[in-house]
Amino acid sequence: MPEAWLRITVTSPSDELTPLVAEGLVASGGSAVEEKGKELSTYLPVDGAADSQAAGVAAALRDVAGAELAVRWEVVPAQDWLAIWRSGLAPRRVGPRLIVAPSWTTPTSGPGDILIRIDPQMAFGTGEHASTRGVLRLLQRLLLSDVRLLDVGTGSAILAIAAARLGARHVVAVESDGDAIDNAQQNVVANGVAERVAIVHGLVDDGFLKAYGGGAFDGITANVLSGVLQPLLPSFHCALRTDGWLILAGILLEEAEAIRAAAAENGFFVEANDVEEQWWSGILRRL
Repeated sequence: MPEAWLRITVTSPSDELTPLVAEGLVASGGSAVEEKGKELSTYLPVDGAADSQAAGVAAALRDVAGAELAVRWEVVPAQDWLAIWRSGLAPRRVGPRLIVAPSWTTPTSGPGDILIRIDPQMAFGTGEHASTRGVLRLLQRLLLSDVRLLDVGTGSAILAIAAARLGARHVVAVESDGDAIDNAQQNVVANGVAERVAIVHGLVDDGFLKAYGGGAFDGITANVLSGVLQPLLPSFHCALRTDGWLILAGILLEEAEAIRAAAAENGFFVEANDVEEQWWSGILRRL
C-alpha cells in the first residue's frame, strides 16, 4: 500500500460533461470514481511530487472539459481507499426483476429475480447512474424473448447483459473506448451471456448502421448524450424492423421535448418514458 494518496476532486461544469470527467479520472490512474452531486473524486497513489502529479491530472482533465474546470487536490494518509469505497456499494434493485450487485456482496433475491454482477471500474454503467437505471426499468416493460438487439455505447455492458438475461437472442454491444472493452468482456463472461453478447470495438454512426442493413435489429438501446442521439434517428429508423423499438437515455429533462419532436419527424412515437432525478429515458416505437 502506498504511504500516501492523492485525492483529486473535480466539480463537473455540466451533466453532459460529467461522464467525460469521470472517464478522465479513471484514465489518470484512479481505480474508481465517487460521485456526490456535482463533485467527482478519485484516489491516486502519490508518485513523486504530489503537486506536479496533480497539476498534470488537472491539465489533462481541462483538455477534455474546458480550461475553467474546477479541480482541487490534497494528500491524505495511507488507507485502503478502494476497500472503503467498495464498502459503500450495496446491491440495488432496479425495477421489478433486476438486481445489480458487485461481486463482493451477497444480495437477497426471490423467485423471478435476475441478478447481474457488475464490478465497477468506472463511474457509469454500474447501475449507480439514473440514466442507466432508466433503461433497465424500460427494458423490463418490453418482451425481449428471441430479439436481436444493438446496444450503443455499451460501457460496462450492463444493458447488453440485462437484455440477454431478459431473453434477447443476440446482442451486438458496441463501445468506442478501447479502455472499456476488456471490462465489458469480463462482465459478459461473469454473467454467463458470452454466447449471446458480442462486444464490438467501434463507433456507431450512419455508416456502421448502414453496414448491418435495413431492419437488422428488433431493438436498440442507446444511453449516450442527446447531441449524439438526435442526428442518428434516421439511421436508427432504417436499422430497425417495422414495429421495432428504440430506448434512448442520457437525456436531460429540458431536452426531452426536442427529442420527442425529432422522434416524430423520423417515424417514431414515444410509447413509454421514465424519469429519475433530471434524466429522461424513453421507449420509441418505429412506425
